[in-house]
Amino acid sequence: MTITLAEEITLLSLDDESGSVKQRQAVGWAVAGALLLELVLAERVRVSGKYLEVVDKSPTGEELLDGRAESIRTWMRGRPKRRVSEWLTKDQAKAIGAAVERLTARGVVVEEQRKALGVFPVRRYPEADGAVERALRERIAAAVQKGAEPDERTASLITVIHAADLHGLAFPGAPRKEIKARTAEIAEGQWAAESIRTAIRDMRLAMAAITVATTATVFG
Repeated sequence: MTITLAEEITLLSLDDESGSVKQRQAVGWAVAGALLLELVLAERVRVSGKYLEVVDKSPTGEELLDGRAESIRTWMRGRPKRRVSEWLTKDQAKAIGAAVERLTARGVVVEEQRKALGVFPVRRYPEADGAVERALRERIAAAVQKGAEPDERTASLITVIHAADLHGLAFPGAPRKEIKARTAEIAEGQWAAESIRTAIRDMRLAMAAITVATTATVFG
């Protein structure tokens, strides 16, 4: 089963037993970034410097991506360009929900509802098909821990994981220093077109800037 980069990051973040999302804030930025990156890979949007523009309005055929592409067009409201960081800020709170919904529709996870303290409704998404996550983890482990040359999609996924500092979720129990060094190497490698490298760079800068701003607000 081929799933989107955003779904892959979401799947890595879901607790296998409870079905809840770990590191939700960081995962939100990563999923939003992965959705945007995949639209860049599909040549539906382009990132030039700090700005995002729509270059092709035709559908990709993937429900999750097409929904996000439509949202971007509505958000831009006829403006030729808007800042990448603004879109990521807008989308990060909704991106996980959209990815989980698609995973549920595919039958990869199942929705469970219960009431916390007997009052508050809570939803969890445990896996229904563990084979998808196993194949995913084997693929990224081959590139990061075994030195295999990643294809473009795998390199894109690893780059977003690195940008959002999700090494612990993607490679639990592995030596963090070694994992970060290898993911950094892949992220900086000449494995994609200039527009993709630019998109990744801007996502990382946007995530870092927002984290600094949030910290300053909380502790300032």
